[in-house]
Amino acid sequence: MEIVVLLLRQNLVMLVYMMIGYYLYKKKLVSAGGSADIGRILLYIVMPAAILKSYLADFSRERLEGLFVSFLAALLSLLLSIAAARIAFSKEQGIERFGAAFSNAGFIGIPLVQMTLGEEAVFYVSSYVALLNILQWTYGLVTITGDRSLISVKRLRTNPILLSFLAGIALFLLPVSLPETAENVVGTIAAMNGPLAMIVLGVYLGQVPLRSLFSGRVVYRCALVRLIVIPVLTMALLFVFPEKYHMLKLTILIAASAPVGSNVSIFAQLYGQDYMQSVKEVTLSTLLCIITLPLILGIADYVL
Repeated sequence: MEIVVLLLRQNLVMLVYMMIGYYLYKKKLVSAGGSADIGRILLYIVMPAAILKSYLADFSRERLEGLFVSFLAALLSLLLSIAAARIAFSKEQGIERFGAAFSNAGFIGIPLVQMTLGEEAVFYVSSYVALLNILQWTYGLVTITGDRSLISVKRLRTNPILLSFLAGIALFLLPVSLPETAENVVGTIAAMNGPLAMIVLGVYLGQVPLRSLFSGRVVYRCALVRLIVIPVLTMALLFVFPEKYHMLKLTILIAASAPVGSNVSIFAQLYGQDYMQSVKEVTLSTLLCIITLPLILGIADYVL
């Protein structure tokens, strides 16, 4: 029950941050363009810092083993999510396929893991976030646009999340460490991830008329697949891993149970897709996850 209480508390804190973003947008203190700029700061600076910080830990064989297990669990979970989204939505529903398959593991998953399971757990969730980004910029991009020519090795080579993941792994494996001042800077920037991400989502919420947010069957179906179907399937998948990886399994499950990832709106805006539909799916699933995430993790904490 303790993890349920912790998640409820952190979800309420994040809801407050989200309402701040909503207020800022409604009072015209932050524009949609301004939130996009904040999103870029999150993507290129804050999230990479959060991932890098998670690997500034002393090397041990136990951690190395956990790293391999978390990578495998993350890969299987993401492939399962993609398969479930493909079954639930047609090829023409690219936004829904993308949104259901890919959670907001970076913006919401990392801070929730950090605040409920501790810094050690962020070490394991980083594998999920790195794989998520690789799949979003390859399979996801084709899903939402239908254009295979957009897949580029250069995009992956310069992806800040992937680069920070590789740099973190190198720092973990090699007998080197960052200077104390650099570690403090990385830690301070990483702490901005949760508040800034939720403020951006609050700005998204401000762009959608509240009445339209709660209308439309496909929006609810996307939320159902993302928040209930995929977490339940992931929970079943995690049964195959030994009980000694209990915390690691909860970490992967939090990432897999997070709401629709905000990248679906970024991609929709960049490539001329239905931006407002994507914003509805992000915001509705984010609001609903305040209820679903504690329920899923409460069950998982007992059975896994």
